[in-house]
This record gives sequence, C-alpha cells and structure tokens, in this order.
Amino acid sequence: MAYTYPPATANRPVSIIGPQFCAPHPVELAVIRNVKTITDGEFVFTDINGNILFKVKDQSGSFSMHDRQVLIDASGNPIVTLKDKLMSARDRWQVFRGDSTDSRDLIFSARTSMFHLKTKLDVFLGNNTKEDVCDFKVKGSWSKKSCVIYAGETSTIVAQMHKNHTVQNVLAGNDEFMVTVNPDVDYAFIVALIVILGIHAAAMPGGMTEQVAAGSVSGVVEGSMAFFLG
Repeated sequence: MAYTYPPATANRPVSIIGPQFCAPHPVELAVIRNVKTITDGEFVFTDINGNILFKVKDQSGSFSMHDRQVLIDASGNPIVTLKDKLMSARDRWQVFRGDSTDSRDLIFSARTSMFHLKTKLDVFLGNNTKEDVCDFKVKGSWSKKSCVIYAGETSTIVAQMHKNHTVQNVLAGNDEFMVTVNPDVDYAFIVALIVILGIHAAAMPGGMTEQVAAGSVSGVVEGSMAFFLG
C-alpha cells in the first residue's frame, strides 16, 4: 500500500536548528540501527538513495553521570549536542548548537515520561522560558513502527514515521524504518527528537530494551519524533 503524505504544515519554514535543513518538498529519511558497515556510531540516518545524512555518537564518557550524544553530519561535523539532566520521573534533555553545552547555545529542551509503554515528550524552544505551553509534543507507544508528529497542542502534522515501503536495505543493518518530514520543516530537529525518545525508551525497565532491539517501535508524536536506541 502506498504511503500517504501528511497534509502541509505551515506557510513558512519551521527552522529550529538551521534553515539549511528545511526543504521545500517532503523529506524521506531512513533510520537504521546497528549498521555494521559504519564505524562512527551504530545509528545512521540516510536519504532514500542511501546517502548518509546524520550519525549519532555517544560521548558520555565512562565515568559521566550524564548521557551526552552528538548528532554529526556525513562529514563528521557536529550539528547538535544532546545532554540529559538526570531528572528521575521526568527525564529532562537539553539540546545545544554544535558541540557546545553552554546555556547560551541552548536550542531547545525536552521533558520525557513513559507510563504503561506510552511515551510523552514535551518540547520547549530556548526562548520559551516559562514553559507554560510546549512548542512541540510527542505521544506514543512502542508496539508498532508508527509515529505522527504535531506542532505544539495543535493537530498540525510536522512529520510521520512509517514502515519502509520504498527503501530496501539501503545499508546493511538490523532494522530500518522511514520518517517523512513535511515540506519546510527542519528535518535535523526531527532527527534530534528521535534520538532523545530512543534513549529514553531504551532506558525504561520491563523489557523495553528488548522491544527496541527487536525493532518494535511505534508512537504518536506531536511536535517531535520517536526513535529507538538499544
């Protein structure tokens, strides 16, 4: 069955990380984990032609109390740094520009929680200091490879995850699914949200890691995107 693109999101680009990541057409991303042919990180994001766009590198350190992941482009340049704040019931993540963790380079923060395999992610842009209303929201489960992304509390779709209908073994890996990002939406921002949700899912007790490792992922994402890290 052919995949149906979600409706358009907005009349102007949604640039969070940078305008260079906003395309005037839908962007299809393949998300691949445990890619044996890639040495820099086991999580890879490619286009539909198999060209690598992003990789994820773990820079937490052996004795660090914080989880630190760096999203890099195909040339190895750091795009954003993702750092958790170790808040027990509600994990808090901060995303900074490049390889910085300076508060002046904060792009957005995210608050995650999961109850009964239902995931919630509230995303607040750097200038939203009061955090009364989130700028993006993610809700979902992890039983199927299905996610929908909305802007804030609205029904406006930003991106959507779906099974791989168009790409067959872009790279040799254990698992792969697709993410469709709407026109003029920052796809690097979507990728960063996927990484956050994946780390959160993998850290949850009660067999979540096994589900992630098996490639069993799903969700409904409002303003961001779900992913797995195993």
